[in-house]
Amino acid sequence: MSSNKYISIYNEIVEKIQSGELKPNTKLPSENELVEEYETSRETIRKALMMLSQNGYIQKIRGKGSFVLNVGKFDFPISGLVSFKEIAERTGKPWTTIVYECDLIKPDDEVQQQLHVSGKEKVWKVLRSRKMDGERIILDKDFFNRKFVPVLTKEICEDSIYEYLEHDLHLKISFAKKEIFVDEPTEEDRRFLDLKDYNHIVVVKNSVYLEDASLFQYTESRHRLDKFKFVDFARRGH
Repeated sequence: MSSNKYISIYNEIVEKIQSGELKPNTKLPSENELVEEYETSRETIRKALMMLSQNGYIQKIRGKGSFVLNVGKFDFPISGLVSFKEIAERTGKPWTTIVYECDLIKPDDEVQQQLHVSGKEKVWKVLRSRKMDGERIILDKDFFNRKFVPVLTKEICEDSIYEYLEHDLHLKISFAKKEIFVDEPTEEDRRFLDLKDYNHIVVVKNSVYLEDASLFQYTESRHRLDKFKFVDFARRGH
């Protein structure tokens, strides 16, 4: 028997999970059943299961067995300030940004309040959907204070606005105040997202500040419910 038998078993089960043949939350066959199915030793099966567990494909629950985890979700750090481009590139999956709007507008009451600007000042409004695996799964509504971002183009918005702000405008983006909640989709969400049958979306509101504590951006990111898990590490203060 090849000493790498457990790796080929691991790869075979990963393929079944990724293709959807093994659905999230389903229970894998028992160790004994897998020993028979793959005609191998219990030790080999245990090695394959350990590897599946370490790489986030299954969760082993004592006394109950191994269950398939949902691998179709993208990790969104709650406390980090990460651009969509950075997250998308980490997944290694093909992605696109579709820009519907990149215009200077007169801010409505909410945007005036969120960006701390007056109704007389114009702000940049950028409306973009993010496409991953052929589906539009995020709708981003960004508003930028023109004082800090004098120029924006559709090309910049299709790539990475943060890259442009940091590398070309030399802005030092420092911290954000975030609010996360679940909401019912609006007509705009239904128009610009592939919502399928989902009746709720996850909304992340961000007020983003520069190093000198100037508020320069207000963002509303609207995520399809099934595609994201929001992760963070919390420490207990003493």
